[in-house]
Amino acid sequence: MNLPDTLDPLASQQFNSLVADTPLAGLQEFASTDFLRSLRHGKLNEWLQLLESTPRLQASIVDLQSQVRIGKSCDATAEERAQLLKNLQALIPWRKGPFNLFDIDIDTEWCSDMKWQRLQAHISPLAGRTVLDVGCGSGYHCLRMLGEQARLVIGIEPHLPYVMQFAMVKRFVPATPVFVLPITMERMPPALGAFDTVFSMGVLYHRRSPLDHLLELKSMLRKGGELILETLVVDGPDGYALLPEERYCRMSNVWFLSSCATTESWLRRCGFSDIRLVDLSTTSVEEQRATAWMPFQSLQDGLDPDDSSLTIEGLPAPRRAVFIARLA
Repeated sequence: MNLPDTLDPLASQQFNSLVADTPLAGLQEFASTDFLRSLRHGKLNEWLQLLESTPRLQASIVDLQSQVRIGKSCDATAEERAQLLKNLQALIPWRKGPFNLFDIDIDTEWCSDMKWQRLQAHISPLAGRTVLDVGCGSGYHCLRMLGEQARLVIGIEPHLPYVMQFAMVKRFVPATPVFVLPITMERMPPALGAFDTVFSMGVLYHRRSPLDHLLELKSMLRKGGELILETLVVDGPDGYALLPEERYCRMSNVWFLSSCATTESWLRRCGFSDIRLVDLSTTSVEEQRATAWMPFQSLQDGLDPDDSSLTIEGLPAPRRAVFIARLA
């Protein structure tokens, strides 16, 4: 059973109508409240009630190109903005953003706009393209992709609190062709070959088998399609990758941190061509930090207090590279 789109966190009816009779039709089973309930998350009913109690506001401004700004304070009464603020705060922690909703600033842990600025000029124009964002979190970058006039943007994110954050934002731009499905890459129909552009940002180093992840990404792309891969890297020659013994920057789910040369070799081995390293930057505490909207440990807590070039485990501090590659 699906809820009306005004309450449905996955906008099932809209999604299904857009992908029907296309190679993406196999994703319809994941865009339903029944599928959400099958995941058996204990807070789902609470989240659905939260969405229902959120004021249905009409935004007089929508800017997804220079930022993610939806609505102005004058679009709502004081009581409506107070209820919206309360509901947004109920979804803390907010990690990827920032968002501005009716002049409520959601100051997220990550200044994800900084990452977008680093890669935006290097990617093929997204206008008219069908885009997949793997591990999209709250969908911030999905909305920026739509701001570049993408035809359809689909994010996948298995962490349900982030899916609900996106559902809250999408509530105020209901007609936009951007969706976040609560699934992992492993649930995607195999060998879709349906996307013009695929993004994988901040995912590769969380995978026990990075080559399998690259092959999965490849299988999503049409011939000539473009992959944007952003991942943690370390210094070293071709063939070198660091495997942390236990944790990395306090994170327990980090596996391989490869050198740039190794990452390029992996991409070539998996069948990608025209590989370019377009950005290499050290992650700063200005870009990732604790805020009132994410009041827990962040990057600063994972660095050596006496030497910010090292993590608290004595490993190289986070550096992130952006690669762009094409499927020949």
